[in-house]
Amino acid sequence: MDRLKVKPTGVERKLGEDEIIVSKTDPSGRIMYVNQTLLKISDFTEEDLIGQQHSIVRHPEMPRSVFKLLWETIQSGQEIFAYVVNLTKFGDHYWVFAHITPSFDEAGNIVGFHSNRRAPDRKGVQSAQALYKVLLEEEQRHADRRKGMLSATELLQSMLADKQVEYDQFVFTL
Repeated sequence: MDRLKVKPTGVERKLGEDEIIVSKTDPSGRIMYVNQTLLKISDFTEEDLIGQQHSIVRHPEMPRSVFKLLWETIQSGQEIFAYVVNLTKFGDHYWVFAHITPSFDEAGNIVGFHSNRRAPDRKGVQSAQALYKVLLEEEQRHADRRKGMLSATELLQSMLADKQVEYDQFVFTL
């Protein structure tokens, strides 16, 4: 399946209040485990997902700058909370409130990542959408994708510095 050809439909799916999406990846972000809740909401099969980069579910309206921050945080051994919009196999989308943690071996080395995602607070989704729109506009303002991501990352860091909070603290205020 060519993810680049899947176009967002604009149709939102919602997790139930008692549903939890779980996935595990190796240190490079390659999916090693998914639960049935993820398969149900995303229309993917285990065969579609296992061994693929977790970005297979990335929605194009999810700023790369947020993923950069997220990735840097978990690779440093810290956990992070984030609002994330994902794309289903056929183009619908679903919002989640994600908690991502590194998994360690006995020597303290990161051996992978574990993510639990719940139904997000709807006011938080609205706030995240507004923020992500600003970040995406900054990313898209640059012809060079990397420069756009770095510029939006600087913008996000500046916003967080103004509020004197880290990103995962910030998302709890949305």
